[in-house]
Amino acid sequence: MPITNFSEITPYIRELAAISEKSCGILPEMYYEHDVKKGLRDLDGNGVVAGLTEVSSVKAKEVLPDGSTVPCEGVLSYRGINVRNIVRGFLSENRPGFEETVYLLLFSKLPNKEELAAFTSLLSDYRSLPPSFVRDMILKAPGRDMMNILSRSVLGLYAYDDNPDDISIPNVLRQCLQLIAQFPLLAVYGYQSFQHYHNGKSLFIHFPRPDLGCAENLLYILRENGEFSPLEAKLLDLALVLHAEHGGGNNSTFTMHVVTSSGTDTYSAVSAALGSLKGPRHGGANIKVMRMFDDMKANIDTKSEDAVRDYLVRLLDRKAFDRAGLIYGMGHAVYSISDPRADILRESARKLSIEKGMEEEFALYEKVAALAPEIIAEKRKMYKGVSANVDFYSGMVYKMLGLPYELFTPIFAVARIAGWSAHRLEEIQCAGKIIRPAYICVKPEKPYLPMAERK
Repeated sequence: MPITNFSEITPYIRELAAISEKSCGILPEMYYEHDVKKGLRDLDGNGVVAGLTEVSSVKAKEVLPDGSTVPCEGVLSYRGINVRNIVRGFLSENRPGFEETVYLLLFSKLPNKEELAAFTSLLSDYRSLPPSFVRDMILKAPGRDMMNILSRSVLGLYAYDDNPDDISIPNVLRQCLQLIAQFPLLAVYGYQSFQHYHNGKSLFIHFPRPDLGCAENLLYILRENGEFSPLEAKLLDLALVLHAEHGGGNNSTFTMHVVTSSGTDTYSAVSAALGSLKGPRHGGANIKVMRMFDDMKANIDTKSEDAVRDYLVRLLDRKAFDRAGLIYGMGHAVYSISDPRADILRESARKLSIEKGMEEEFALYEKVAALAPEIIAEKRKMYKGVSANVDFYSGMVYKMLGLPYELFTPIFAVARIAGWSAHRLEEIQCAGKIIRPAYICVKPEKPYLPMAERK
């Protein structure tokens, strides 16, 4: 009989899966025997160097005169400029910063007033989608996962490009600028279509306004009344700046380098990066933070410090929330003493919590941020510093902005497409070789058996 339910896991499929699992003979100790850095990290958790970049840097250690290292306050730099200074600059002048940050990441210089105005105008011109694309790719084909909807939409734009496979720098730059401008529309329209077809919500489509920037337009097209406060727009813009880039070694950016090195088109490369970002070990962490706090508020008295402490202990003991043994939003693969992005978001989140009447919830976050490092150090016997990371506060910021959980990771992509674009251009300009790492085959040789001799 032909298969009619393609989602069903049949008994035969389970049997084949068991064969597959049984056939895997790679033991953990083999990585040490062959000096293989699993996950491309050494024993200290440092990433194996795989390339060079000028786009950004992440620093968490100071080198002493004797060559040893000590942890330091985390530093994130875009094109050599400390992100704290970038943020301080545009906030002090009371203007958005995302468009300026995109320009810096792409062209390695801060734009002057005229350059920024021209660049912002160009992005505004690109901030639209063909009506037939919105109708056929988004409204008529609603998906069930926002990141898959976003990835499918990006691949669909290939068919609307008259020159999709040209990987010359001018053409790739044009494609990247269009995607940077269009990502808010792809994310929000995809979400609205999903809500309409799967949850019966009213369907409304706002066209972007040319007088608004990226963050402002995202709030405008998402909300039915199109209204938002200046503080809301300022905080979302800040979040986009802080998520725009984070070094060449993070999983999705490395994916962009690997796929770009094959010579493929921009839409395929961006879709691959989106697939990486979708993974819960990468882009979905702030959703985990929010669901952890939801569970905490549903099960304990969050005003009691003892109750919060006990809950955090139970999290690490795999006795609370998802039993994963993690306090989500705490710790980072590189940063130890502090994550500069979290430091910056924290102060802005405090201000928005006052505007939204959510001071108590912010106080709970502060309580967990203070208690978690000492509990983790005690329970895990870790001496590497542990602090709140950007996901710890970004989830709360998005919640205060009234953003649905389904859009948390797509909004990460709305920001990170800027960094991905810079790395794609850099890979094309500087590499010229396909990235092809080596794997050691540890399967012993064995003979080929004729059909009659097989068991």
